[in-house]
Amino acid sequence: MNINIKEEVKEIKQSIVSNRRDFHMHPELGFKEIRTSKIIAQKLSSYGLDVQTGVGKTGVVATLTGNTDGKTIALRADMDALPIQETGDLPFKSVHDGVMHACGHDGHMSMLLGAAKILSSKKDTINGTVKFIFQPAEEGLGGARYMIEDGVLEEVDEIYGAHLWNYQQYGTIGVKPGPIMAAADLFDIVIEGKGGHGATPHGTVDAIIVASQIIQSLQTIVSRNTNPLESTVVTVGKINGGYNFNVIADQVSMQGTTRAYTEKNRQLIKTRMSELLDGIGNAFNAKIKLNYKDGYPPVINNEECATKLLSAATKVVGDGAGNPYLSMGGEDFSYFVNEKPGCFFFIGSAPKDRELLSTPHHCSHFDIDEEALLIGTNTFIQLIEDLLINK
Repeated sequence: MNINIKEEVKEIKQSIVSNRRDFHMHPELGFKEIRTSKIIAQKLSSYGLDVQTGVGKTGVVATLTGNTDGKTIALRADMDALPIQETGDLPFKSVHDGVMHACGHDGHMSMLLGAAKILSSKKDTINGTVKFIFQPAEEGLGGARYMIEDGVLEEVDEIYGAHLWNYQQYGTIGVKPGPIMAAADLFDIVIEGKGGHGATPHGTVDAIIVASQIIQSLQTIVSRNTNPLESTVVTVGKINGGYNFNVIADQVSMQGTTRAYTEKNRQLIKTRMSELLDGIGNAFNAKIKLNYKDGYPPVINNEECATKLLSAATKVVGDGAGNPYLSMGGEDFSYFVNEKPGCFFFIGSAPKDRELLSTPHHCSHFDIDEEALLIGTNTFIQLIEDLLINK
């Protein structure tokens, strides 16, 4: 494993790790990142950067204007935690009941703060502008949209974001052009039938039978309607219905999620779902209501930006840079790359002393290999050097 960490990054390792542990100990949910944003703003100001607060509600943006005109490159980190009770035994575990950093956002902030600190000392060598974006409310609330509405992408030419990734080993960076995270939509289905006694089904419309037909039929969207080489998911994750063993249910409700890497497949799933429900409702004489909610769009990396990021990553981790471990998870970084060319990438952060995949994201004992923080900071710095300094 050939990892090249700059000496200037090694020198601030303690600061990077300390920041991460402080954020981890004091997690805050989406749009409630009051303490977090205050600390970030104070640190960025101490680096001599132009700092704006309250961008996208609780977001923070710092601008580093270089010595000469050039491109404006944005670097983004998310700030919010999750509503999870931490069960691990870290000495810096969450002090807030029911809230923890279980997805690595504490590390994202510390990596970007480290990059901001070092790059601010290189101001006179930068040919262009760097925007450091600390975004609130990634976990389901779409904080990126609020920052965009507040003008965070004005004059930005390219945007890059990183995610610590416990599905990859330390010393790796995953990046590719095209789809890298999926569209993540939600749906609610309510079936209205006609109840009755379990011994006299002929006068009823059994909502549970209808529900079983729906669940089976929805799986054919993935298996028979979408290209098997293009990943899609339709999951029914919750079902409620029925009153007693001898009562035929008159109503059943279901909830689920759909995932797709392309807008084409996203729309296909939505259309076929509606068509199938109409057909099943007519076949069983039941009323079926579908409430389909668009979530985050897919994250589609710009090919040129992905090439630039891969080049920077290779200088940091050598052969450890390459194709990522993909999942069907969603990310609101998609809103940024829908507006501007950009690239989202993964930094391998699985703890070296544990089995791979034993500390997945969103689990109550989540932790990372803190050495990965230096790789993240180093990659951001290398990218800016490649794009705005060594030109």
